[in-house]
Amino acid sequence: MAINAINFGNLSPVSTGSKISTESAQASGDDFGSLVKGAVESIDNTQKSAEQEISKAVTGESPDLHKTIIQLQTADLKFQLGLQVRNKLIGAYEEIMRMQV
Repeated sequence: MAINAINFGNLSPVSTGSKISTESAQASGDDFGSLVKGAVESIDNTQKSAEQEISKAVTGESPDLHKTIIQLQTADLKFQLGLQVRNKLIGAYEEIMRMQV
């Protein structure tokens, strides 16, 4: 029985079809705002595709319940990752604002 490796590369909130590393983003001139915008758009697209899979499952168009559950879990993981990154950024901002100059 062959066991295939699980690819977690597509769970990154900043992936927009291709992997974007910070080095390549800095080299191409992308700023922080565009990286955040790409991450939010990726999360939104994943949420929308999960909603489409749910509607297909409810209407009976998609008999594959596993695909629907996988889409839901992927959307949930991306959302949770984005939420934790946001929390860390807010915490860092608050820490900077507490610094005395």
